[in-house]
Amino acid sequence: MTSTVPALGTRTAEGSALQAVLLDMDGTLVDTEGFWWDVEVEIFKTLGHTLDESWRQVVVGGPMSRSANFLIEATGADITFDELSVLLNDGFERRIGTALPLMPGASRLLAELAAHRIPTALVSASHRRIIDRILASLGPQYFTLTVAGDEVERTKPFPDPYLLAAAGLGVDPARCAVIEDTATGVAAAEAAGCQVVAVPSVAPIPAAARRTVVTSLEEVDLAFLRGLMTEMR
Repeated sequence: MTSTVPALGTRTAEGSALQAVLLDMDGTLVDTEGFWWDVEVEIFKTLGHTLDESWRQVVVGGPMSRSANFLIEATGADITFDELSVLLNDGFERRIGTALPLMPGASRLLAELAAHRIPTALVSASHRRIIDRILASLGPQYFTLTVAGDEVERTKPFPDPYLLAAAGLGVDPARCAVIEDTATGVAAAEAAGCQVVAVPSVAPIPAAARRTVVTSLEEVDLAFLRGLMTEMR
């Protein structure tokens, strides 16, 4: 696992069962889920195919291996996964080079977690090259470590990325709050045994046990996250 900021080991917030906060990136901290879809639409248009809008909910939040292979199979496009993944990453990098809108409340939440020295990890299905580009704008100082989709054998919806992040921070996954925007990410976090805050970006996500649904990060602060852990006792 590559870490953009060295892991600081186990640090537990005083007076709280919350040990760490693990955050998704696309659609959670940065408003880029639409960027990926736009790039996919553009690429397949050049290949002579029109993407069905309904497919957007199929590919959102998923690892590139799943979304790209689904679109290749659905369209019958004459392109390999390896060729398409390069085009997708290149196209996305061009997009974020001109604009990187943050989700409402993202900057404030990251600053609050840093101010209280809460161990924080960025856990994304995006590739390392994309994460590092976005980190330059988000602020690498806010994250103790980062986990990219191309650094784990099984990425979301498998629990591996979140288990790896918790292990890197030296914390108990059950005492981690995960913030996600898609059903795929929520499934990964719940499979890892984490407490989940869902902030749906493209498709709705229902509330469930160990899962709280909010409409915006503006509803989430440290007191809110600590409260989720208190409810577990």
